[in-house]
Amino acid sequence: MSSVKSSTTVSEIRIGSVPGLQHICVHEFVSQRAAETPNALAVSSGQEELSYAELDRRANRLANYLRSVGVERNAVVGLYLDRSPAMVVAALAILKAGGAYVPLDPIHPVERLAFMLRDSNAGMVVTSAGLTAGFPSGAWRMIALDSDMEKIAAHTDAAPESGVGLDDLAYIIYTSGSTGQPKGVELIHSGLTNLVCWHQREFQVTSSDRASAQSALGFDAAVWEMWSYLASGASLHLAGELVRNDAIALRDWIVSRRITISFAATVMAEQLLRLDWPAETLLRFLLTGADALKVYPSARLPFVLVNNYGPTECTVVSTSGIVPAGSAASQAPSIGKAIDGVEIYILDEQQRAVKDGAGEIYIGGAGLGRGYRNRPDLTAERFVPNPFSAATGARMYRTGDLGRWLPNGEIAFLGRLDEQVKVRGYRVEPSEVSTVLGQHPAVQASLVVATEDLPGEKQLVAYLVLSPGATVSATALREYLRQRVPDYMVPTAFVSIPTLPVTEQGKVNRAALPSVNGNRLADEAYLEPRTLVEEELVKILAPLLKLDRVGVNDNFFLLGGHSLLGTQVIARVSETFGVDLTLLKLFDHPTVAEMSAEIENLILDKVEKTANTQRAGERNASV
Repeated sequence: MSSVKSSTTVSEIRIGSVPGLQHICVHEFVSQRAAETPNALAVSSGQEELSYAELDRRANRLANYLRSVGVERNAVVGLYLDRSPAMVVAALAILKAGGAYVPLDPIHPVERLAFMLRDSNAGMVVTSAGLTAGFPSGAWRMIALDSDMEKIAAHTDAAPESGVGLDDLAYIIYTSGSTGQPKGVELIHSGLTNLVCWHQREFQVTSSDRASAQSALGFDAAVWEMWSYLASGASLHLAGELVRNDAIALRDWIVSRRITISFAATVMAEQLLRLDWPAETLLRFLLTGADALKVYPSARLPFVLVNNYGPTECTVVSTSGIVPAGSAASQAPSIGKAIDGVEIYILDEQQRAVKDGAGEIYIGGAGLGRGYRNRPDLTAERFVPNPFSAATGARMYRTGDLGRWLPNGEIAFLGRLDEQVKVRGYRVEPSEVSTVLGQHPAVQASLVVATEDLPGEKQLVAYLVLSPGATVSATALREYLRQRVPDYMVPTAFVSIPTLPVTEQGKVNRAALPSVNGNRLADEAYLEPRTLVEEELVKILAPLLKLDRVGVNDNFFLLGGHSLLGTQVIARVSETFGVDLTLLKLFDHPTVAEMSAEIENLILDKVEKTANTQRAGERNASV
């Protein structure tokens, strides 16, 4: 740490503990477990089970076949299989052969799969004959586990000598890119070994544990699920498609399969936390991550909830922490502390350590990936030199996430830098508003996003999943928020939806959110116009705000109004009433009732001035 900048103290840098690691790759861990407990259950899908001995033998045969057809160290091999024991065998075989696998999810569009194969320069694809129909053609060789079974079986079941080491490529995960094309992240064996060793120690994983695997293949949590348990001698249980996407079905499956450790992406985990769990539940840990966690577990739950954070670029998990049960904290759960060997920095725009307040989260140390496949420009932009490390060539990854240190050394996640918006000149973190909304008893889940009907005029919209049987009005939610956040952080619209749409990575799919007007929550105590001025004013406001009706107590700005719309209101008020309402007055009197009263005052002033002028003219005429 001698190279730390003089303005930064060691206490401002959080580094996970670095116990002695076994310097072997994950596939070698699996071979050790197969030698120690050959008859122990390794993988189960309900319909098919593999012992550790059978898993190792089948993977060795396939690995030797792959080497015979050209797979060498760091060669990229596509993995195009359904979630099944065969998929686990194939992934293990690719690593044993010295190659790196690229998960290709069969649900992905053909164009995306073809791009990933071309971009990764994959020479082969391991698949099954039933999946090859319609698969994109290219320079890659297709190897079908079923139709090529005899060729594969002809090879020895002894482990091949690949020579692969900790610095070699282990897998490539493709994530969404800002250009519209996915970008491939290259991860190496040392990061995977670090993750597995930390996981074994942190959760005290033993051969008696029964772990679930339910993540989509293209989600890096699948890497965590698979290797952490197979390297520990535990049994891995693959959840079916109908189970993994339904909270009640997943809970029942976890209980019936006697699962002891399970991962669920944040949106699913929040649903599981709200369910009642039977006394026979054996689940010790529910691990979650992928999105901002907004709820705390009940003290009644029979398991421990652990929140995890980590970008794909840093081997799945970078920070982790137990979420205390029954907490009534006003802020969202933290993302914990750095895991073993990982370095966490929170830096300002000049890459100086931030002791108090918010800054960008940077990650260094073990787990850091090589960079982006075929994207040296993007790699240089995001994987930057680490000025806090004494190691030659040390780098750190710029996450683009905002965070701040908590007094106990944990990290509060504050959202994305690119999600931070300005509303009426104020900088707002939508996730902060969402966290506060999530504490309302009628709200089961929420997401706050910024919309921009006109350039530079952003408004906040809250999408809500209401608790079962709950009803609530927009008025009640506005009042709830006004007691807890400034007015400029109160959304202009509240939209009720049955569930938050998610991507296969478990993150909320903002692109799939419905339009604002379709399911907008109504305001309670609607009061219709009482005067001629109020009647004319709502006729002006309703079409401008694209609403069916506007009540007397409705606030122009909280209904989506902004300064540009305000100028239109002023112009139409002038046309209708013949008075000049200023923008400042509109801000000061934003409800229909207040605006009408101000217009009436302006009319009275105009009438009085006109009368005074007439009286003055009459006096002058009589002189």
